[in-house]
Amino acid sequence: MSKKDHVLTVEVLDQNGSTFTLREICERGECHAEFVIKLVNFGIIAPVEDLPETVHWQFDIAALSRLRKAQRLQRDLKMNLPGLAMSLELLDEVESMRRKVARLEQRLAQLSPDQGAG
Repeated sequence: MSKKDHVLTVEVLDQNGSTFTLREICERGECHAEFVIKLVNFGIIAPVEDLPETVHWQFDIAALSRLRKAQRLQRDLKMNLPGLAMSLELLDEVESMRRKVARLEQRLAQLSPDQGAG
């Protein structure tokens, strides 16, 4: 992999375990509650707890990040909700595989003799 092809992965961590109400996630995501509810119904994002009443929903920072990613895909690629759900699922799988490959490459590097020594 050349320097040009290097992939940077950023993982959002929330040490405080912050959660957002439906109203707060809408404010931070700059969208309507109706859109968030549709994303939940399609399994694109999920509240922290599976509660039937939307007024009691709480979302974590990962849901907010995923909401923003869904908005970008919808805006840039004009995707519908089923397309968003499938695309985000595939992107999650790709990200998971990249992490696995990186871990395996790291292990392999630790097990391999130094390539530069001769």
